[in-house]
Amino acid sequence: MTDSATMLAHEEINKIHPVEEDFHNDFNDMEEDEANDSHVEDEENLNTHEKIQKSLSGNVIFLEKGHSKTTLQTTNDMSVDTLGLIHSGFIFGAAEYAAVAAINEENLVIISSKTKFLAPAKSGDLVEFDAKAKFEDARKREVKVIGKINEIKIFEGVFQAVVLENHILKTKLKNIDTDYHTR
Repeated sequence: MTDSATMLAHEEINKIHPVEEDFHNDFNDMEEDEANDSHVEDEENLNTHEKIQKSLSGNVIFLEKGHSKTTLQTTNDMSVDTLGLIHSGFIFGAAEYAAVAAINEENLVIISSKTKFLAPAKSGDLVEFDAKAKFEDARKREVKVIGKINEIKIFEGVFQAVVLENHILKTKLKNIDTDYHTR
């Protein structure tokens, strides 16, 4: 990425309000809201990430505007040792998938996150993710995600995203061609 493109990306990130430092208050609110959830839609209504490898990223089991629930069945292929410890990248990827499903917009890009891994996962665990989005009418979105195994919280994170007019790989940043060709 050229210097001007990098600057533009950083400007967009800086326009998003800071991630709240105290995860616990926000995540406790999410857990209290879980009892009120009763609406389920088919994964066919998902407008994003249509080619994602579900065996590595999870399956959508609940989807409504601003809210998703997904599950990830961990496997030996995700483990890092003979005891079956799951690489945290698979947990992060599944949480990010839950976040984008909650936003459910076609041209969506995650631009930052703040996450905590609270407990390990092992091969054979079923990880359940609950994602709730804020700022539904804005181009910039924030999603809180909690991951649990058997009601034990193993992950919590806040993801920031931007909904673009076009696919990120088809988006032209100002002066990117000019800057690239003059170097």
